[in-house]
Amino acid sequence: MYLTLALISGFILLYAGFAGRVERSKVSGAMVFAAYGLLVGPSALGVLDLHVDGEIVRTLAELALAVILFVDAAHADKGVVKSSYGILIRLLAVALPLTILAGFGVGTLLFPGLTVVAVALIATMLAPTDAALGKPVVTNQKLPARIREGLNVESGLNDGICVPIMLFFLAMATRTAGEALTLGHMWDLFLEEVGIGVVVGIGVTLVAAFVLKWTAQRGWITDLWSRLVVASLAVTCFAAAQWVGGSGLIAAFLGGLVFGSLARKRKKELLHSGEVVGEVFTLLTWVVFGAVVMGPVLRSLSWQTVLYAALSLTVVRMVPVFLSLTGSGVSTHGKLFIGWFGPRGLASIVFAIIVAQAELPGGDVISLAVAVTVIMSVIAHGISATPLSERFASREGSG
Repeated sequence: MYLTLALISGFILLYAGFAGRVERSKVSGAMVFAAYGLLVGPSALGVLDLHVDGEIVRTLAELALAVILFVDAAHADKGVVKSSYGILIRLLAVALPLTILAGFGVGTLLFPGLTVVAVALIATMLAPTDAALGKPVVTNQKLPARIREGLNVESGLNDGICVPIMLFFLAMATRTAGEALTLGHMWDLFLEEVGIGVVVGIGVTLVAAFVLKWTAQRGWITDLWSRLVVASLAVTCFAAAQWVGGSGLIAAFLGGLVFGSLARKRKKELLHSGEVVGEVFTLLTWVVFGAVVMGPVLRSLSWQTVLYAALSLTVVRMVPVFLSLTGSGVSTHGKLFIGWFGPRGLASIVFAIIVAQAELPGGDVISLAVAVTVIMSVIAHGISATPLSERFASREGSG
């Protein structure tokens, strides 16, 4: 246990000294930590022996995702979000369903041994995007603001939207004889997940903001403890929504939007601490992913999973995005740019663990397809984020 702690904490310390240099290169933090996990894990040197089950990895990834979604939403420029509203609606209402359908079509061709529901699960699990993997894109102030914020908010909402869809397909795959599931069930599940997530996220944040303001006026809250506010509030929104049957991801993102609107004076200071916590959770998740998942995945590669991953990151995402943005005023280069920067990361990992725990027939193929896609995304989007965002910014400007 102590060797494991030393290996992980020591590497975080080492990385901290080079983080600025790494962030200016074509290498992302996710790439570095996943590669480190693979190197010291049982598939290579074997010095990092992680005895973790799926529940631990899932919890770690969920906490990282909740904090990141909250912080990203709180950072969002509300005026720019309103101006990118048209792009956002097109991406969520048109491109997202088309992406799932395209992923389903490709999966049906490449995985003929899987059931229709299993293929639908893969397509849904790989539809959400992860803005954290494309951080140089959503934080590049040189990029057109509505594209930057559109990608950021899209990644914050499509995770939560895909949860009820995935749970519906999972229920279909595990239903007992005589049970019938209809689109009505999916709609009810969608409304319940999203509705509860919205109410809990907004409600918890409003209550927390009132209490914190009341205690601050009396000088009861110290600078030290105020630094834990964002991370604690993000996890509270997420966990409370999950507990009552809603989408914790939606709750975390909506809570962040509300918090960003209310905490204007100290927002930057408070969010900085939340960013640090989210980054640590995220990098720990990538270490575990590299050590526990990447080795077995690399040994089990098949041409079908590699081809599906490549298509999922390109055609399956980019064509629906391009079609959905037709008539939006976004340039051709802008459509291609938005389509490419749909990296797959923490949300897909969480979904894969949920499905793996259900022990479905063909579950190994499902997990492999998702894992290979995430690995390829970490590499491809990590390498391309900085140079492509700079090139696109110089072409389009920051208007």
